[in-house]
Amino acid sequence: MKLYDVTLPIAPGMPVYPGDPEVAIRPWSSIAAGAPVNLSHLSLGAHTGTHVDAPRHFRAGAPGVDRLSLAVLIGPACVVELQDARAITAEDVLGLELRGTVRLLFRTQNSAAWRAGQFPRDPVALTGDAAQLLVRAGVRLVGLDSPSADVLGATDFPAHRTLLDAGVIILEALDLSDVSAGVYELLCLPLRIVDGDGGPARVILRERSSGS
Repeated sequence: MKLYDVTLPIAPGMPVYPGDPEVAIRPWSSIAAGAPVNLSHLSLGAHTGTHVDAPRHFRAGAPGVDRLSLAVLIGPACVVELQDARAITAEDVLGLELRGTVRLLFRTQNSAAWRAGQFPRDPVALTGDAAQLLVRAGVRLVGLDSPSADVLGATDFPAHRTLLDAGVIILEALDLSDVSAGVYELLCLPLRIVDGDGGPARVILRERSSGS
């Protein structure tokens, strides 16, 4: 079965959310300099590249990324395409068949920007009303190819707060440019950062057999 790596590569100079820490990868020890091993020092934000948001991202004392359910992070996921959308609205969500959908991933024009190594211009994100409908539908994980569930420059963050307060896991900055709409097996493993407000994740989609 085919595997799709939908993770953004982490490298110095990669696009990050405005105001977030830039990525720096520096040699701590180097074989070329006479050390017995190569060892790198990493400096990056918890929400760098493809990452998971935990409830602690917006609520002090809420569960961190280390306490998120693996049973939600791994399992069947539905990828839907909204290539012409400027935002993911309540109308868009109402047009989806979500019965029994636990994990939902949105593929928009953002993915093409990531593939080109660029930060999406006016990234397509969720409206607060759309987030409320996803919660009511029983979705437990929402994945986006947007760098943020909310529109760029948001100050009240209605999508984030609605989803996280309901215990919905948010997966952001996916590169779904090689993935078509359909149902896949999601394998999402964020770094196990104790009390982390978020964590970079390696995310794989696996094609499902016809009988699964």
